[in-house]
Amino acid sequence: MKLIKAKKEDLPLIVEIIKDAQDLLASQNIDQWQNGYPTKSILLDDIQNMESYLLTDAKGFPLATAMFSTKGEPTYSKIDGDWITTGQTQYGVIHRMAVSKSYRRKGIAKFIFNAFETMLAKSNIKSMRIDTHEENYSMQKLLKGSEYSYCGIIYLMNGDKRLAYEKLIQ
Repeated sequence: MKLIKAKKEDLPLIVEIIKDAQDLLASQNIDQWQNGYPTKSILLDDIQNMESYLLTDAKGFPLATAMFSTKGEPTYSKIDGDWITTGQTQYGVIHRMAVSKSYRRKGIAKFIFNAFETMLAKSNIKSMRIDTHEENYSMQKLLKGSEYSYCGIIYLMNGDKRLAYEKLIQ
């Protein structure tokens, strides 16, 4: 498997993988990503900002997508709880991660987490933060199994509540 930066021509593939995730969340009665988010415009912005990634197999077939950044997340500036790291500490953040329906439960998400954590370690960035819907138990299980610590509650720009996690990077 290989994690590569997505290109504009990859947008239809990314949209398809995101649609798979939206369908899965809907089937679990989780209202996350059920209101048109993330839009094609948001996904295109991720690509143009060089923050959109595809995970491909050995033949280049896309298995998953994610947004990864070290530019900070505005909604993380206020938390009902406490981040492990505080102040102006730089951190990584993962958003809009989705695995194609044919490749779920094969360690793909864990592979993506490890790849981004390795990027942070090489850049001497000591923390990764991520948030998830309170009913997204699969992601919560993944976070716990990947040694992320629950830090509290953050609120998205639209007011939606999310559970916030952080991991110190060695």
